[in-house]
This record gives sequence, structure tokens and C-alpha cells, in this order.
Amino acid sequence: MDYQAVLEEVAAHVEPQIGRGRVAQYIPALASVDADRFGIALADVDGRGTGVGDWERPFSMQSISKAFSLALVLADDGEKLWRRVGREPSGNPFNSLVQLEYEHGIPRNPFINAGALVVTDRLHTLTGDASTTMLDFLRAESGNPDLAFDQDVAASETAHGDRNAALAHFMAAYGNLDNPVPTVLEHYFWQCSIEMIPQLPLGGAPCRDLALAGGFLARHGLRADGSRLLSRSEAKRVNAVMLTCGTYDAAGDFAYRVGLPGKSGVGGGIVAVVPGRCTLCVWSPGLDARGNSVAGVAALDHFTTLTGWSVF
Repeated sequence: MDYQAVLEEVAAHVEPQIGRGRVAQYIPALASVDADRFGIALADVDGRGTGVGDWERPFSMQSISKAFSLALVLADDGEKLWRRVGREPSGNPFNSLVQLEYEHGIPRNPFINAGALVVTDRLHTLTGDASTTMLDFLRAESGNPDLAFDQDVAASETAHGDRNAALAHFMAAYGNLDNPVPTVLEHYFWQCSIEMIPQLPLGGAPCRDLALAGGFLARHGLRADGSRLLSRSEAKRVNAVMLTCGTYDAAGDFAYRVGLPGKSGVGGGIVAVVPGRCTLCVWSPGLDARGNSVAGVAALDHFTTLTGWSVF
């Protein structure tokens, strides 16, 4: 398949959608991002990548990081995590406190904010440094040693993170955090602040790098160097949770339209996995009411329509 031609067709098809929606307003460091941007990249299972549009522009990972933290915990700790976080769609906004009250501090899934805080807590216990562990993993899998934390984004999220703090304290009250709340929040915000940036001085493509970093999910758990991070079964389970929970309370619509496991972030990025074939990363900062990229979802919808590649 001519990947470049397919991506160019996708970009042309979604052009009317670019700029629709609103950039994330509740994180001031993201509020100034230009909504009229769109990039998409594909990385196949052999590590070859290509892209179109603004695929070389830097952007903030935000909640896409949650898929990587989940994989790292499962790789190190196996099934123990599922005693502390569920695997069901939430049906509520990603930062909702509602379900924690009557589900005794157990988050519905690892991709809502409460669940991601539990995963970060466990990763920190296992490694001693949750955020740096993730950054090192992303650098290794993408081949880009210049990936870095964005200090302005991290500071912005910390200054406006009252709801996440409330979620963490609530779960701590139920004994579902092992580390101090400030420590968990610090590493959670640092993880979300990781910026996909071009590799210097060689240049690079952030969308492609993030697609490369997620390639282990397309390779059934194998890392870029051929070593195994996850068993085939574990990789299948991460993909399954991404399909059912990876786009917040719009996961059903995403599965209906796109038909692939995916994880979105309010920075405008979405990573999607075609098991056995490739991973894709699309970035466009204009978000819908549920926090997903308007043009990004449309692009992935058209990609699976063109190629016939989906898990269904």
C-alpha cells in the first residue's frame, strides 16, 4: 500500500474539519495553540514512517501518555493492577468525581484521570520515578533522544489541577494510593507534559515519533529492538481497553466510526493501532465537547474507510 498517497487523501478529505472545535481552555499553556493545524503520520511494524501536513510540529502528549503508563505497569507488575482500577467505560467526563463515591475509590478504567492517577502511583512505586521512566521509554521507542518535559505545561497543569487533586485525595481516603498525593500529582502532571518535539539537529517528525513509540502495540508486545515488553495477551488487553475507554465518554462513537484501539489527549493528538500492521498518530488541536480532536477523529474514520483496516 502507498501509505503516503493514503495519508494525502485523508488530509484532503478532512480539510473542512480542520480548525473546528476549541483548543483546551482549562490548561492555559495549551489555550494559545493554533487550532488550524493538522498532521498525520503512520509507522508500520518494521519501523518505517511517513506523514503529511503539520506532522513535524511539536505538540503536548497529554492523556496519550496514559496508554504508555498502563503498558509499563502491566509489563512490570502483571495483573495486580486490576485490583485497584477497573476496565469498563465510564460514561462520564474524564475528570468526573461522581463514580468514585459509590464505587469506593476504585476508578472505572485506567484512562480517566482517576484511573491514570492510580496507574501513575503504581508505576512510581515500581520504578521510583514514574515520569522519567516513561520519558526514557518514549525516547527509546521513538528513536528521538530529544523528547522532553514541557515545564510551562507542567506548571500550568499544576496551578490549575484542583480537580485532579480532589480525585487523588478521594482515592487516598479509600487507601487506593500508596504514595503521597503531592508526589503522585507531580509525576502525573510531568507525564502529561511530555512534548513531542523534532529531533535536533537531524530534524524529525513528532507525529511519526509518537506512532513509532506506540509500535509495540501493533507488534503484539514487541519493542522496537525486538525485545518483548508485553505478552501477546497483555498487548491485546491494552488495545482492548484503548478501544473501549481510550477516548473518554465518546469511546462508543469512536469505535463505531474508526474501529481501532485509540488513545486521545486534550493536546489534540490521537494514537491509533492497527494490530499486526501499523500505528497512526494524528494531531489537530481543535477539540469536541468530550475532549477529542474533531479533525483527528474524522481523519482516522476516513483512513479505516479507505484501507478497510479495522479490528471489525
